[in-house]
Amino acid sequence: MAERSFAKEVQKLKQGEGETFTGEGILAITKALLENGVGYVGGYQGSPISHLMDVLADAQEILGELGVHFEASASEATATAMLAASVHYPIRGAVTYKSVVGTNVASDALSNLASGGVTGGALIIVGEDYGEGSSIMQERTYAFAMKSQVWMLDPRPNLPSIVDAVGKGFEMSEISNTPVMLQVGIRSCHVHGHFTASDNKRPAMTVTDALENPKRKLDRIVLPPATYIHEAEKLTKRKPAAEKFIVDQGINERFGNPAGKVGLIVQGGTYNTVIRALNRLDLADIYGDTDIDMLVLNCVYPLVDQQILDFCDGKDAVLIVEEGHPNYIEQQIAHMLYKQGKAVKLEGKGMLPMGGEYTGQVMVDGLGAFFAEHAADLLPVAKVATNEEPVEIPDLSQTLPARPPGFCTGCPERPIFAATKLVEEDLGEHHISSDIGCHLFSIMPPFDLGATTMGYGLGPASAAAFHNENKGGRRSISFVGDGGFWHNGLTSSVGNAVFNKSDNVIVIVDNFYSAATGGQDILSSRAENKTKQTQNSIVTAVKGMGVKWVRQIDRTYDVTKVRDTLKEALTTEEEGPKVIVASSECMLNKQRRVKPEMAKAAKDGKRVVRPRFGVDEDVCTGDHACMRLSGCPSLSVKDTGDPLRDDPVAAIDQTCVGCGNCGEVADAAVLCPSFYQAEIVSNPSESEKRRASRSRRIISWLQTRRDAKRIAFA
Repeated sequence: MAERSFAKEVQKLKQGEGETFTGEGILAITKALLENGVGYVGGYQGSPISHLMDVLADAQEILGELGVHFEASASEATATAMLAASVHYPIRGAVTYKSVVGTNVASDALSNLASGGVTGGALIIVGEDYGEGSSIMQERTYAFAMKSQVWMLDPRPNLPSIVDAVGKGFEMSEISNTPVMLQVGIRSCHVHGHFTASDNKRPAMTVTDALENPKRKLDRIVLPPATYIHEAEKLTKRKPAAEKFIVDQGINERFGNPAGKVGLIVQGGTYNTVIRALNRLDLADIYGDTDIDMLVLNCVYPLVDQQILDFCDGKDAVLIVEEGHPNYIEQQIAHMLYKQGKAVKLEGKGMLPMGGEYTGQVMVDGLGAFFAEHAADLLPVAKVATNEEPVEIPDLSQTLPARPPGFCTGCPERPIFAATKLVEEDLGEHHISSDIGCHLFSIMPPFDLGATTMGYGLGPASAAAFHNENKGGRRSISFVGDGGFWHNGLTSSVGNAVFNKSDNVIVIVDNFYSAATGGQDILSSRAENKTKQTQNSIVTAVKGMGVKWVRQIDRTYDVTKVRDTLKEALTTEEEGPKVIVASSECMLNKQRRVKPEMAKAAKDGKRVVRPRFGVDEDVCTGDHACMRLSGCPSLSVKDTGDPLRDDPVAAIDQTCVGCGNCGEVADAAVLCPSFYQAEIVSNPSESEKRRASRSRRIISWLQTRRDAKRIAFA
């Protein structure tokens, strides 16, 4: 079950020659792959291209009709290794994944692929996750393109440019025998627009054809002495071929007046923001037409020296608009100008921030500073509005609390960390290694657990150095999600712990999906999947790796059981790694699945019961242990209005999904009778209606009697 279904949208992929295709960037990329005769597609989900994998999964029937093979890859390394099918065979292949964490995982396969080169077109669609909204470390994919000598396209964020880049990327790959990266940021993935469609093409050679007619070229295999030949090829054949293609096909675009004395060299993906900034500076109209001379780099690597030098010729100053750090493009252009003895003033980082996302205001400030210094006559005279006073924007950070990311309401991972806090109250603090995934929110309040996170599936591996020489001494605890477990954790973390006789504790958080990337199915998902084999046991896999001490918990909301199992793992005398598999379905995915079913049942007149929890404010002491050990968004505080009570009581709002975690953690910590469970019944039976009516009358009588005895204060 993915975050959303694209079943309706993928029908647009059948559109043919001359029809107008409308939709989102990720849908346009899929259509472009089919129009360009792709033979196979793979990838691994991750923001901002998770939806591209979801589109491909929903479009499997259409792909199959064209003879296109699709795989949801086990990891980014698996996806990149898939492109080996294009090494010896003239088959176009494409894979997609998130960067830069995905490129890190894929780098071994990427290096080997780039060394031997390809015969068929090989396209790597990389979702660049850079900026304030990113969930990963701030690095750039550009370094991988440079070090492995693969070419990188970064098209303008509009559908015609993105679609054109897919086709040109395949051609460029084939002409230069080199894999090509197509970098798309969030602006490109989710931009909406239209383009004129073409007919879909069956691949000239399918993977089935290749299997029936196997080929092998010794000089393409990455093994000395061929590796030395590969390096020479990159410099003498492949790169020159790519540069010629860039110029001949007009990959990079030039806008504005070439005679201008100042110019902008713009990374393609930043074009829309640049144009909007020029518009705000009265240097471009609302359609993007401008007299400012601009070279838009839709191919950011390799750069064509002569193209750059021709653009800079005769100019007083040029600004490089390059988002991210280091400033790879600026350094290369500075080197070109220096070697040629050019006197043009080159600006870039300094006028624009060294790092961080180039948002609208950042771009306005940077471009404004550039023109003010080098072409002040181009800037219009500042206009002051006379009909309104400027509004001072308050600093909200001084008045509103911070809202750190956290678990969803009803998340089954929340009680796992509540139990961990309870264990630490008994046994003291432990070194805890975290991992990538929803469970990483445990590092935030109210849990404040976890010291490091080193990579997807590497939580237990990052605790590998911690070995207590004192027998029976303190052990480390590490967490890994089910997605990370299958991605990398089974071998790199669990297998490593078995081999090295680790005595530490590993908790595998199993929520049935790759939940953090959008709820895609994985090997251990409990649901039936028409095209994939699911329901593979994590416990069986762990035991198969050689782990002797394994415990399965099938309901993580039982905080007491989770606490006791974790305490047993930390105190048992049995040697070797201790593994706890804590399983409960992701509440977000469960609600996506259950809510439509319940709504349909209620509409059909069937009896439907929904649990809800509440707090009896007369019983609640205001201790708030339920919040300190839960942090559920549906839990809040409430003033009773009683002047004899200073502390507000706990309260549960309407977002409650009835998981019962708040009552469980309160019960596990200190017995709390203030929580109660109620049931909302749709289409109740006649006997239930009579009981409810009777209960309401009794409760009303008791409330009236109590209110009559209550002392009222003015």
